[in-house]
Amino acid sequence: MNFEIAFVIGVAGAIIALLFAFVQSRKVLKFSEGTPAMIKIADAIRKGASAYLKRQFKVVAIFYVVVVIALGILAALGHASVFIPFAFLTGGIFSQFSAFIGMKIATKANVRTANASAESLNQGLKVAFASGTVLSFTVVGLSILDVSVWFLILRFIFNLEPGAIAENMVMFGVGVAVFALFARVGGGIFTKAADVGADLVGKVEAGIPEDDPRNPAVIADNVGDNVGDVAGMGADLYESYIKSMHAGIALGFAAFANTDMVWAAMFLPVAIAVVGMIASIIGTFLIRTGEKATQSQLLHTLRTGTYTAAVLAMVASAPVAFFVMDGFNGRWGLFGSIVVGVIAGCLIAYFTEYYTSTHYKPTRELAKAAETGSATIVIGGISLGMKSTVAPVLIVVAGIVASFLVSGGAMGDFYLYVVDGDPFTHGLYGIGLAAVGMLSTLGITLATDAYGPVADNAGGIAEMAHMPAEVRERTDALDSLGNTTAATGKGFAIGSAALTSLALLVSYIKIATDHVARHGGYVYENADGYLQNAAGSVFLGLDLSIDNPAVLIGIFLGAMLVFVFSAMTMSAVQRAAQSIVVEVRRQFREIAGIMEEKADPDYAACVDLCTKGALKEMVAPTVLSIVLPIITGLVFGVEGVVGFIGGATVIGFVVAVFMCNAGGAWDNAKKYIEGGALGGKGSDCHKAAVIGDTVGDPFKDTSGPSINTLFKMVSTVSITVVSVIAAFSLF
Repeated sequence: MNFEIAFVIGVAGAIIALLFAFVQSRKVLKFSEGTPAMIKIADAIRKGASAYLKRQFKVVAIFYVVVVIALGILAALGHASVFIPFAFLTGGIFSQFSAFIGMKIATKANVRTANASAESLNQGLKVAFASGTVLSFTVVGLSILDVSVWFLILRFIFNLEPGAIAENMVMFGVGVAVFALFARVGGGIFTKAADVGADLVGKVEAGIPEDDPRNPAVIADNVGDNVGDVAGMGADLYESYIKSMHAGIALGFAAFANTDMVWAAMFLPVAIAVVGMIASIIGTFLIRTGEKATQSQLLHTLRTGTYTAAVLAMVASAPVAFFVMDGFNGRWGLFGSIVVGVIAGCLIAYFTEYYTSTHYKPTRELAKAAETGSATIVIGGISLGMKSTVAPVLIVVAGIVASFLVSGGAMGDFYLYVVDGDPFTHGLYGIGLAAVGMLSTLGITLATDAYGPVADNAGGIAEMAHMPAEVRERTDALDSLGNTTAATGKGFAIGSAALTSLALLVSYIKIATDHVARHGGYVYENADGYLQNAAGSVFLGLDLSIDNPAVLIGIFLGAMLVFVFSAMTMSAVQRAAQSIVVEVRRQFREIAGIMEEKADPDYAACVDLCTKGALKEMVAPTVLSIVLPIITGLVFGVEGVVGFIGGATVIGFVVAVFMCNAGGAWDNAKKYIEGGALGGKGSDCHKAAVIGDTVGDPFKDTSGPSINTLFKMVSTVSITVVSVIAAFSLF
């Protein structure tokens, strides 16, 4: 088969995913919005979310214009591909569009979920989960479409060779990365500023329930769920998904360059993505529950769908790998790498659930820490988050080793079998396929995460519209499960980002080596196969040893960036939340009749404050993450950047897991107490747990998930400007 033209299969798969998303959106919209009071509240949330995204898009558009001009100048000077500015725009636009679609359907599904929950728990789950699939399959469809169409353009319109296509592809993710970081940081600041402000003044000071309509910040809190946990999360996983394919294509070229299987190796990552997408569609039909379902039964139905999709993806990837790579003696090993990735993703999700779900010991013990006050539950949450890093790190390490070896790589004198060609590059290709495998079922894993904010909003609407108590109980059941699935979704995203970033680091080293040799005039190959220049000097490659000062300095700078970035995003939430606290206190003090429900709070004022704060605060961390790796490269060369990427990835991975799991455990410890344990709502334990949850809010929804976007951004930016660094670095 001609695997150059096989990328049209990717286009067909993308169309299937987008059609499924469209069908699911029609399914959601068929449900009723409920009473006029419910519609009024939902409309306020919808308008607030749309207003924020529009203003965010304007800020991003200005930034995009500046970057496109800069990339155009680099291309004109010969330091960047002429395709990069255009790919920057397509990636950014597709990412923004998927975030916009996800947010729009979520703000239409929240009120419908609340109304459907009045009928039954299963109906509420059906609406909320269907809305999650709209976001997830839009992300999957547009990602596969972007990759496939660009490949076909580069190959059949511009007639580029596989090496040029691979290098271009791995640079195409920078537009996606920029928007993903803006969306994650901006949305995270918005949602947590509103949440923290609403909790501190409403729950702690005024003693009113969560989502009480008397709280002026309650609409902003619900808006934040959509712009942060739906739009931001969608942009984040869009980036991970598309970059895993980019890296897989580049590593496929490296492993099979100058062979007749190079096109097949470059196509295989896209083929696996299409297979996983179809498996995910099948898995969605298995998610349903009974009216009297418990938390365990709700969790079971989501596990059934996701694990079934994972098994189907693994089984189907075998014939795909054997057919696409027909003629390569290590086909079974490549299939093994895909399996390793899928299993690793499931294991990371499981251990994240173990540390954050109320069904297991860690979170229940954390809840008990509230018996002695807020200080002990905060200390306990930090400790839990740190302990929770062990399993994901070991899983990723095991996944790297296993995928490297089964695909034909050799570690020292140890190898499983001999492959045709260089075993090292084949091993790296296996790691790239593991990253694709881990994300192959994103269609259903992202849906199980994205439904949570919809259920959370539904509970708020039920509370504010004074719906019957059983409706709030049903939405709370869905919301509580959503907290767990959100935590597992973040763990899954961070784990996949680590594997993807490793694949991008390998791609950077290979591309950088070529550019350094080229700029040094090393173009002549001697009898031993080494490159040499006209003077006879031999190029032996980059010095990436740990005792190279440039590499060591880069590691320190990359690690530092993670902590500075975290501090900036945490401080941004603090400042924005303080403004909300002041505003809510002012309204309680100055607007007579709020507490008696004789006067309406000024909800719009809090939404506007969160919007201004998020848009102002999101720029500096994003710019820093772009500028610092470039400065490191210009001073310490490509070796310094290798260290920088490594330091940011390793430290970022561990810190992101720590923050997300600690925050998730604090949140669910509070939910556990609100469910009646340890005195229930209003008790001293509950008040302490609210403080813990408030501390954890920016951990799990702002800084933590933004960090995995950060280290992917660092890799992509570094690859994009590699030619400039190779030509102009000081050392």
